[in-house]
Amino acid sequence: MLKLMKLELKKQRLGWYWKGALIAIFSVLMLMGILPSLDPELEDAFGSFEEVFTAMSTFVRVIFVIFAAVLIGKLIIQEYNNKTMSVMFTYPIPRKKLIMAKLLLIMGITFITILISNIVIFILFLVLNSFMHLIPGFPTKELLIHQGFDILIQGLSAVGISMVPLYFGMRKKSVSATIVSAIIIISLISSNNGGFSLSSFIVIPILVGVIGLLIAYLSFRNVEKVDVI
Repeated sequence: MLKLMKLELKKQRLGWYWKGALIAIFSVLMLMGILPSLDPELEDAFGSFEEVFTAMSTFVRVIFVIFAAVLIGKLIIQEYNNKTMSVMFTYPIPRKKLIMAKLLLIMGITFITILISNIVIFILFLVLNSFMHLIPGFPTKELLIHQGFDILIQGLSAVGISMVPLYFGMRKKSVSATIVSAIIIISLISSNNGGFSLSSFIVIPILVGVIGLLIAYLSFRNVEKVDVI
């Protein structure tokens, strides 16, 4: 399986993804660190490190769930539409294994980029804050540990959530349907209305994540018996 994932990674040109990840990191840092210092109305938008870290991790999760939908569209939906998937299914490798390798690659990339992006943004924000004093003091050890666990759990749940759009994409064999459904789903989970957010109840993103993993399994459960259209 690992060998198939490596081959898939070599086959796909993902330079656009890594460039997009860097742009996303810079954009979140700009939004959370630099813009408040330039706009007086936003200067007091965040009163504590906890609020800043929570907002940052939310932005990162939203961005990379959408990026995962783009990967699903490129690695799976588009290959069905271009008929290249039918060529792959002629290989002496079980179809389930081929599809699973693609999905595991997408999930792995999503999880790793969410973790790394959060860590990089947090570190850069702390460095920026030491010069600009956006928030007084320094985050406590307890807060950093708690935030680390939260990033890990939210990252795992985001991996599952990123699989939900696969259902909509496979039904219509549409890349746009995959991406649009991802935007709608992650927006509903991460939206903040008067301080209330579904993602604040950790059981909800975890539940949606489990549903997403189930959808991923169901999407290729019968792939050995179904003809590629």
